[in-house]
Amino acid sequence: MRAEYDSLLKKSLNNGKFSKEEITCLLKPEDDELDELFKTADVVRKEVFGDEVHLRGIIEFSNYCGRNCLYCGLRENDNRLTRYRLMPEQIVELACNAGKIGYKTIVLQSGEDGYYDVGLLADIVSSIKSEADVAITLSVGERSTAEYERLKQAGADRYLIKQETSNRRLYKRLHPDMDYDDRIRCQRELKALGFELGTGNMVGLPWQTTEDLANDIMFFSEIDADMIGIGPFISNPNTPLGRFPSGTVEDTLKVLAVTRLVNPLVNLPATTALGSLDAVGRQKGLMAGANVVMPNVMPVGYRTLYEIYPGKICTGERPEACRDCIEGMIEGLGRKVSVNYGASPKLLERGKENG
Repeated sequence: MRAEYDSLLKKSLNNGKFSKEEITCLLKPEDDELDELFKTADVVRKEVFGDEVHLRGIIEFSNYCGRNCLYCGLRENDNRLTRYRLMPEQIVELACNAGKIGYKTIVLQSGEDGYYDVGLLADIVSSIKSEADVAITLSVGERSTAEYERLKQAGADRYLIKQETSNRRLYKRLHPDMDYDDRIRCQRELKALGFELGTGNMVGLPWQTTEDLANDIMFFSEIDADMIGIGPFISNPNTPLGRFPSGTVEDTLKVLAVTRLVNPLVNLPATTALGSLDAVGRQKGLMAGANVVMPNVMPVGYRTLYEIYPGKICTGERPEACRDCIEGMIEGLGRKVSVNYGASPKLLERGKENG
């Protein structure tokens, strides 16, 4: 192992701060350094979270979307997709059922679907909160400050709005009808309103460089993210980027591990996309710094319709079976499913500062 690389790994164990150059170096391990990178990330994860893995049950309640992101199978211009929307009572019922089978966090996720205005979403959130003992994460795209504020007042705890890339030019290329500054505004406002903020990126995007990935990791720190979703780009033949190869599991794990070293207090999921590229991809993620898994709790009939990318796993499993399968996977790694809400450790840190 190179002395420089070994020194950076040791620095992470002492809560060191990293420059962009150091992060770039960490993202380029030689073959004999790769296992040490993953092991060190796992040590840092354990110091913060112990052996608990937090589960987030995802309800993908609508696959309508008004955007045309070049990589996404839900893009508005794809007329081949069968669209669906769940009604509010269906969403509340699914969330309550998820709570009954052991999920302490529910993620309400959709495309950017204008059918669900802020009043409807707020009613759904408050109904779930009144009936189930769960934390609620929303992932419903870009909204106004007033809308975010109302959703917070209704009881939403967290908000996931991935950046996908911090490279302004690449962002515009991938999102032709979106604005980079609007995306940043949303994240900053959500943080200011008291949401636990979830962001993240894709690894292996066309035109992406290692420097871009290092900047992404720096961005996660600057935005003060509480949760960071890092997954591989998976090429979808029904999108404009379908001609490009997918990202790799190994590269995604490198970014995941380095993100853990640089941002030790964040919640990091072992994403479904990792498991879709590799049968044990989520296990590899959990051994490279991740501490969260996000199983699908939708009815089987809808799962294949929320096809952001092809080959998505677990589309044929009932929520109860999926829950048991995930718990078995976690226990097989010598870890255990948390019975807590999985709040950001940063909340405790901020409490100490204010105390």
